[in-house]
Amino acid sequence: MQRYRLSMIWSTGQVRVNCGDSAGRVQTAGERGKTKMRVHVKSWALVVLLSLHWAAAQTDPCEAPDKKCDFSCDCSSCSDELNCGYMGKTFVCDFEDAAGTCGWTVESLNAPYKWERRQRGASLPDSGPSSDFTTGTATGWFMGVTAVQMSADGKISTAVLTSPEMKQSAPTCRLRLRYFLWDSGHTGFSGSPLWASVLRSGDSADEAVVWRPEDTSVRGWREDTIFLGRIPTTFRIRFHSQRSEGRSGDMALDQLEFLDCAFPAPLPECPPGMNKCNNGVCIGSRQMCDGTDDCGDGSDEFNCDGYRLCTFEDGLCDWDLSSLSNLKWVRTTQENISISDPQKGPGRDHSNNTASGHFLYVTVPKGGLLNDWAAFQSPRLEPTTSSQPCKMVMYTHQFGRRSGGLTVLVADTIVHPVWERGGALGDVWVKAEVEIVTNSTFQILIMAAIRDFTYGGVAVDSITLSPGCRLSNVNDTWAKFPDPPPHPCTQPEKMCDFNDDCPKAEDESRCGDFSFENGASGWTDSSIGSQGWVLYKNESSERHSADDYLYVAEAWGQQLTEAQTRTPLLGPSGPACTLSFDFALTGNPAHIGELSVRVIDSSLGILPKLWEFAGKTGTEEEAWRHAVVPVGDRKNRFQLVFEARAEILNRSAEIKVKNVHFITCNANYRPHFPTGVSCNFEDGLCDWYQDTSDNFDWTLVDGMDHTVGIGKSLAVDLWSPSLRGVFGRLLSFPQSISTDHCLSFFYKLYGPNTGVLSIKLLADDGYETVLWTRSGAHGNMWHEAHCPVPHQLTSFQLMFETVRSGFDGQVAIDDVAFVDGLCSAPRLCSFEGQECGYSSSGDIRWLYRNGHTATRTGPKTDHTLETELGFYMMVNTGSDLLPAGGTSTLASPVRYGTAHTHCLHFWYHMGGADPGSLTVYMKPVKGERVKIFSDHLNQGDVWRHGNGNISSVEDWQLQFEVVAAGGKNTHVAVDDIFISPHPCEAQDSTCSLERGMCSWSNTQNINVDKLDWELSSREAEKHYLTPQEDHTLGTERGHFLFLSSSNRTAANENAQLLSPHLPPTKGTCLRFWAIKQQSPDSQLKVWRKAGGQLHEMLVIHETREMWRRFDINITSPEEYQIVLEGIKGTSGFWALDDIEYTVGVDCARTDPLTHKKKPINAGGIAASVIVVLLLIGTLIALLVYYLKTHQATPSSSSSAAGFSNEVYDEDLTRDHISVSEIPNHPRETGFNNVSQDLVDFREMEVA
Repeated sequence: MQRYRLSMIWSTGQVRVNCGDSAGRVQTAGERGKTKMRVHVKSWALVVLLSLHWAAAQTDPCEAPDKKCDFSCDCSSCSDELNCGYMGKTFVCDFEDAAGTCGWTVESLNAPYKWERRQRGASLPDSGPSSDFTTGTATGWFMGVTAVQMSADGKISTAVLTSPEMKQSAPTCRLRLRYFLWDSGHTGFSGSPLWASVLRSGDSADEAVVWRPEDTSVRGWREDTIFLGRIPTTFRIRFHSQRSEGRSGDMALDQLEFLDCAFPAPLPECPPGMNKCNNGVCIGSRQMCDGTDDCGDGSDEFNCDGYRLCTFEDGLCDWDLSSLSNLKWVRTTQENISISDPQKGPGRDHSNNTASGHFLYVTVPKGGLLNDWAAFQSPRLEPTTSSQPCKMVMYTHQFGRRSGGLTVLVADTIVHPVWERGGALGDVWVKAEVEIVTNSTFQILIMAAIRDFTYGGVAVDSITLSPGCRLSNVNDTWAKFPDPPPHPCTQPEKMCDFNDDCPKAEDESRCGDFSFENGASGWTDSSIGSQGWVLYKNESSERHSADDYLYVAEAWGQQLTEAQTRTPLLGPSGPACTLSFDFALTGNPAHIGELSVRVIDSSLGILPKLWEFAGKTGTEEEAWRHAVVPVGDRKNRFQLVFEARAEILNRSAEIKVKNVHFITCNANYRPHFPTGVSCNFEDGLCDWYQDTSDNFDWTLVDGMDHTVGIGKSLAVDLWSPSLRGVFGRLLSFPQSISTDHCLSFFYKLYGPNTGVLSIKLLADDGYETVLWTRSGAHGNMWHEAHCPVPHQLTSFQLMFETVRSGFDGQVAIDDVAFVDGLCSAPRLCSFEGQECGYSSSGDIRWLYRNGHTATRTGPKTDHTLETELGFYMMVNTGSDLLPAGGTSTLASPVRYGTAHTHCLHFWYHMGGADPGSLTVYMKPVKGERVKIFSDHLNQGDVWRHGNGNISSVEDWQLQFEVVAAGGKNTHVAVDDIFISPHPCEAQDSTCSLERGMCSWSNTQNINVDKLDWELSSREAEKHYLTPQEDHTLGTERGHFLFLSSSNRTAANENAQLLSPHLPPTKGTCLRFWAIKQQSPDSQLKVWRKAGGQLHEMLVIHETREMWRRFDINITSPEEYQIVLEGIKGTSGFWALDDIEYTVGVDCARTDPLTHKKKPINAGGIAASVIVVLLLIGTLIALLVYYLKTHQATPSSSSSAAGFSNEVYDEDLTRDHISVSEIPNHPRETGFNNVSQDLVDFREMEVA
């Protein structure tokens, strides 16, 4: 036989086979022809074989297909668990990685409606989450649905998100997730807006529903757990969303965490008390023959002789469904209940974990609820002993509001309960174990309580009876039923409502308050895992409820979840409601475990934790600590929950709770603080309280108050990584006023990406009215505010509300005062929510308007917010409303006179051809008015800055007077009127930032920038990285503008600082100082903005981490603004100081460092010194003469009896320091030449 030598040459995507005989002889053409076909076939077969062998050699064995996505890291790097619906060792998918979706894929049954990976966006959206859950910022990612419109046929659209294929899961497998469910468009939830199912591979018809959250609309992330359970085959998880109409993002998912989904690893030897499975896995004795595959190979359920398991797949076994009640149990499957309505039925059985598996089920029948209980029973069983009891294991499913609970009763001589599990436990099958010892023939009765609500029910499956449960042939009569409990003394909704409705307070006696003799009995264990709560009761003859306590012990559940105990439904509660209790986590280990308190709202479901503790309280058994947890105002009925998880359970490690009390929880109780709503927050919140329906709380902060500097204020740290959601609200107790009042306070709005602070009036009917609002950067300093509150006919509440539209800032309030009377004239009026006491007179009235209410004419946006929602004051000057020469005046409230010169800043808008003239006067109460500003030109659809000095020792008011010019569809508007306590600075003076931002301003237009330049000083700064000193003073107290590059906002976001509108120029010099530190990927740009276009003039990449000066000559044939734009990076900052522009003079002629010093005139100096010395001698002589002649004259001045107020500085927002006209900075000794590698000079047009 001819043999061939095969040599393989590997190239990119090719294999070449060279054929020859064993001696290397080359065949002739004829020889090759004879063997061509045979060689071709055999050669390529060998090539394929070798290729497969080579590919297998290149693949890491730990990444073999059978090891992929099995919830176990077979590779050291856990690369076998990447893109499995989770990522690697953490088994978490947060959608943040470059991989994006972690392997989840989008399936859309209706093309327009689908899931997508998305971010919130640059601005606060009107639908969807305000941030992702993982990072809590606008840059975080999550999965959300697209918008969907109502179709012509009204059909419901479905979006499906599917996981990769996963291997089998353990009985303890669960998926913890955060979900978002909000009906932002108020279109309603049609059907089931969100649910999850499990689809086994190769069996598309058997898709089991595993998760159905409450379909209540909440604007916030919520937490829930999907209990996947034992799935013996490969499977996929699918998230479904069904809507006929809705906005984008209103259904969203984030932070998927797979927990305890893998079986334990095999062990060579099992610890004492453990049993070894056939596959080497070790399990506890309680897991043997319990109806669940705990080993993973089913071997724990093999040798179960004498045990009787009923899965109800082939009938009822020996169980009898007949009942004295009209409400009956039925044997059924989810397929028989509904496969189209996810809210009906358990979704799957326990035995097979499929929709086709059978179970026993009871719910409200179609004809309505006649009886609220149903029972079924076992056959009669023989008496038992303590050495051989009857043990029953079963799995219960108590889901939805219809589930009132489940009870196991023993009927021997009488019927008595031996086990109970109250309420709804969620969409999960929960293991229960009951041990029965009785010396009489007996039956087991399983009874369910059903409530008349919209969905849910109770199911039972996989009942196992131990060998001690022996069948009996005795045919006794029925045991005597106990007397029913007494009829409640009041309606169910009044039970446990913190109000004694019954003569002996029976309605409050079993609600969980240990003040009552049986109050501790109100706590019901609702644990579904291996740890549970047990009530210890002191049964001595002199027992007191104070001797009772709850403690964590071993339980029968199979889940590895926290122990949980709940109260009955409580409330509603009042704002002062508080939970008080003592707790102990004691023992020898360094870490005993965790204990927490949370609320389950009857409408909103499970809410975030109110309180938590981790670690230990001490080693001694009586190392108790006391806790007081605010529960607050709850409008819905709710349950309080203690959750705990012990690291180990034995006598040397315990978790206990005692002395539980509900304090001042009555819904009508209102505590009264001596100062009422007026509060400096040094001793608490006074008559304010946290809203429990919002997303986050205000926090008392030490060391940042306005009152004494080291006291307390109330703040929301928007930069906190733990903050989630949109709103944080502080509510007052209900108020009743018959006269106008004023709410004054100090506030901070600080940071480059802060939110909105508003004051609202909340009426009894829930209607909210905005009284005052501020947004954007206001500097790292306190500002005073005055908010008029008009008299009300009914009671109301005041509200401080923070809207978290940004993620990098701080909002704070302090020194709140609520007094009778009108507010004094505010320094700043933005017209948001109020008219600030301004009044109109003349031929036509000024109108309080915004962009939505503007009709034929008027600005489309205000100046404050730069949106259509912002308000301003406007007068129509069209000839049809105000003839030529007609006048209209807007007058401010009267302000007190002062010897100081103040500066009026305001913004105005003049629109249309010939809009007329705007003149601003200062009108003293006595005397003629003084003109301080005037303009009469239509200069485009822009807001312009105006200012003028005010000086009057008499009380005075402002008058904005408009004189019409006969134009058509014209107007004049004003906004953001601010009275600075300092004189106006000349246009070409240096803005040192020591007295504010001069005429420079941040824009609030989110289409232009997303961040703000912020005013601060090193001394005041406690959060951001900033320069060690400013440039003006060279000290920590000096001020500057800075832009932080924190990771709370996206890289490359910008902040624009705008000058006022400047006239056309043939040469204007812009000079400023800048510093950049620890921010390699950020930059500073300088633009000229004219005609709506940006023209780039300078790009700065570096300052070598020191203050450097930059000079730019500006020419412009048209009116323009200077724009200083910072573009942030991932860290560090940019800072600006000493900004100056000299209109009409170029930089070479204004540089103070280019002028030569004059020669020293020695003779002149000598003459000057002589003259000065002669003057000093004369003054001394006059002083001596004065003292001698007036020594005995008594003082007639009264000023010595008190304090003079002549030097009182009313500005409380600035440092009290003197600033020289010409700063003498140690670095200002020469011009820092800017090299070309640091900046780019260019002129380019940007649309």
